Amino acid sequence: MKGLEPHDRPREKLAQLGAASLGDNELLAIVIGSGIRAMGALAVANAVLEQADGVHGLSRVSHDMLRKMKGLGPARAAQVLAALELGRRTLLRRPPARVQLRSPREVAAYLLPTYGGRPIEQFGMVMLDAKHRVLRTAIVSVGALDSTVVQPRDVFREAMSTGAVAIVVFHNHPSGDPAPSEDDVALTDRLVEAGQLMGIEVLDHVVLGDGQFCSVRELGRLAQ
Repeated sequence: MKGLEPHDRPREKLAQLGAASLGDNELLAIVIGSGIRAMGALAVANAVLEQADGVHGLSRVSHDMLRKMKGLGPARAAQVLAALELGRRTLLRRPPARVQLRSPREVAAYLLPTYGGRPIEQFGMVMLDAKHRVLRTAIVSVGALDSTVVQPRDVFREAMSTGAVAIVVFHNHPSGDPAPSEDDVALTDRLVEAGQLMGIEVLDHVVLGDGQFCSVRELGRLAQ
């Protein structure tokens, strides 16, 4: 493909305009990678598509048939079949549904098995999309046995990098008693206020104990 102008070369064209801008032969040429002495990758791709009766015919061609086509051989035939199989799997396999958290009880059920009953206090958050489905869970701060230091900038930096629309913050009480302290409520107020400025809603602060939980929202102490 050295004879082509740079903007017409499949790899460069893909980088500039996206994969959808490429023809079937150009996409196949990228998969093949390189040509042979008498044929460039694009010429090989054209020949393969002609013999396979187009891109749809490739899905019915065996490895043995492909490797006998001029310019391919066993290694390139394997690359073509692997690319076809990847494309097929993207259509057949749906990504697993993300967990949706619609209430403090659902949040607690999601968090308690992992974070409840720990001997050291940890503060973290569950980052959610617009439908309150879990994007990611992260620990922001690990403290001593009875305290932890949390900075709003650390919380929202993490949330923004994940693309979260809303968050639920949480921490555990090593004592096993999930009742929030006045400091816990004050921290919640600071985070809610910061979230309003950042455009990320703080839905709740859930305190985890030993098999128990307490929701600042359910206590009616979540700042509006």
